[in-house]
Amino acid sequence: MPTLATTRMSSKGQVVIPEEVRKRMGLKEGAHFAVVGDGDVVILKTITPPSMEQFEPLIRVARRQAKAAGLKPFDIKRAVARAREHE
Repeated sequence: MPTLATTRMSSKGQVVIPEEVRKRMGLKEGAHFAVVGDGDVVILKTITPPSMEQFEPLIRVARRQAKAAGLKPFDIKRAVARAREHE
């Protein structure tokens, strides 16, 4: 059963998720959300990283594609280093 609660936005744009909702959903400090706004509706969707079991097939596909593209480990390290320079 959905929990109905109200909250308000602070002057800094922060919104508190009410305690009863956090407890029911098992939300902890640092939880990540995707935020969608449409008209007068704002939706927060929790983002959870995939488990290693779910991640393994993605890694296999990425490795296959990298190999097909002729990428070497050095190329990947260089690309990561360049991306980190721009952060």
